[in-house]
Amino acid sequence: MQQFECLRLAIDGAVARITLDRPDAANALNLTLARELAQAALICDNDKSVKVVLLTGTGRMFCAGGDLKAFVAFGDQAGAKIKELADELHKAISLFARMPAVVVIAVNGIAAGAGFSLAVTGDYVLAAESAKFTMAYTRTGLSPDGSSTYFMPRLIGLRRTQELMLTNRTLSAREALDWGLVTRVVPDESLQEEALAIATQLAAGPGGAHSSIKKLLLGALRNGLEEQMELEGRDIASAAVSDDGAEGIRAFVEKRKPRFQ
Repeated sequence: MQQFECLRLAIDGAVARITLDRPDAANALNLTLARELAQAALICDNDKSVKVVLLTGTGRMFCAGGDLKAFVAFGDQAGAKIKELADELHKAISLFARMPAVVVIAVNGIAAGAGFSLAVTGDYVLAAESAKFTMAYTRTGLSPDGSSTYFMPRLIGLRRTQELMLTNRTLSAREALDWGLVTRVVPDESLQEEALAIATQLAAGPGGAHSSIKKLLLGALRNGLEEQMELEGRDIASAAVSDDGAEGIRAFVEKRKPRFQ
């Protein structure tokens, strides 16, 4: 397994666990962490045994966004270096969004800026009770990145997205749940246990069907009705003749629990 400087990657059976690991810097994204996140996503995407990716952070914060100290250190190269950092982050998010594996994100603390953006891209998002969410970009004179201007209007609507991005309003975990930004809120002490439990549950499910769900939902707001239904029809037909589909149908008829590959 590849060794990383700013994150940890562990693959156990069908579950890959990525942990942002710069706790002394609030897991803020510098160039190294952004590159490593893209590399870890690529490894998971190309490992056919991986059916679920679990992404979380170490320490008190999930991710404080971009590492502003690193930005200052870029000096005259700041524009080019920050664009490079954003490109690496965006590469990771694109891979997470399009990979067959389900992405579970466990938000263990404050998610700010790009950390907020990254947190809400998951297919299933758990938040600790103490987690907080703030865009924070304009507080430092910056505009959003990390796919937030794509995903957030789709998750919570334009008006709420505008409020979060323009005013830097901070949401509690419960508010984020009420707004539809996260899937579940759990006690701090049980976050990792609950995240691993749902990852394990999903890993035991039909990977092909999960992959189709991700793909169909990603294009749902772009496609017209007939185009979307045609894609649904093609995918369900393919699923029905796949090994998992055949096993699931047989198990239902035989009144037993399916054993998906």
